[in-house]
Amino acid sequence: MSDFTSSFWPFFISFITIGGIVGCLALLFCTSKVQQMSDTDNTTGHVYDEDIVEMNNPLPRWWMWLFILTCVFGVAYLIIYPGLGTYKGLLGWSEVKQYELEVAETKQRLAPIYAKFTAMKVEDVARDPKAMAIGERLFMNNCSQCHGSDAHGSKGFPNLTDHDWLHGGSPEKIKETITLGRHGVMPPMVQAVGSQDDVKNVANYVLSLSNSPHDANRAKLGKEKFAVCAACHGADGKGNQAIGSPNLTDNIWLHGFGEAAIMERINLGKDNVMPAQGERLTPEQIHVLTAYIWRFSNLPNNQASDH
Repeated sequence: MSDFTSSFWPFFISFITIGGIVGCLALLFCTSKVQQMSDTDNTTGHVYDEDIVEMNNPLPRWWMWLFILTCVFGVAYLIIYPGLGTYKGLLGWSEVKQYELEVAETKQRLAPIYAKFTAMKVEDVARDPKAMAIGERLFMNNCSQCHGSDAHGSKGFPNLTDHDWLHGGSPEKIKETITLGRHGVMPPMVQAVGSQDDVKNVANYVLSLSNSPHDANRAKLGKEKFAVCAACHGADGKGNQAIGSPNLTDNIWLHGFGEAAIMERINLGKDNVMPAQGERLTPEQIHVLTAYIWRFSNLPNNQASDH
């Protein structure tokens, strides 16, 4: 109910709920008072399909009491549990509390399993088949939506299986990224670079840094303008892991390859967010998940897939 912006709605819902129960009881009371007609056939006079006659008998007593018990149950439920506007019920039950209780019980049940892995180094956990089976499920449930089930990523989502890391690929950095998340921002640089012709020149210079196909003449003209990009990407274009700026010399393109794609980034910039998982996952789960991700680019295939 806290989502409602007006106090009218809790009262409205309470009125409808209570009114529905009172209405059912009133209807039962009225129908129970209906007397059988005194005529010999005891019908209402309505006939359907030529031979189906509607009788005028009152509800059977057992059926009426069943309805009454249903209404009594409804009243008791609304007293014990939330259901009337902002009233929280005698038990104070809520979906959030129930969820938190179930999560706490699950964590307590799994604690002995994770205790063994928490005492191990990430590099050792990455070689444990049981730990990697758990890590795979954690990855599928929390990471694969963006990075893919094979961790190869896609346009705008980093590949976790190579050695190209925006913020560093050490166990400590991977754990930090999972726990705190990342927010990468490249502001639009078109005003700093100049005209669209200048933007095209800078794009070709960026392509030249990785020996990708480019216009050499434009690249030569764009080198000087690249100075506005060097503040983040470095004068040599090799990036800066301290702030998560990509390496432009390795021919790995996170947001698309080619002159047009680079020009789009210079013109429009980019705002990328990886949500923090520290509140969703326990430190023990993050430890195992770190090992699962670390192994992709650090263990030979036979060791990384032995689970």
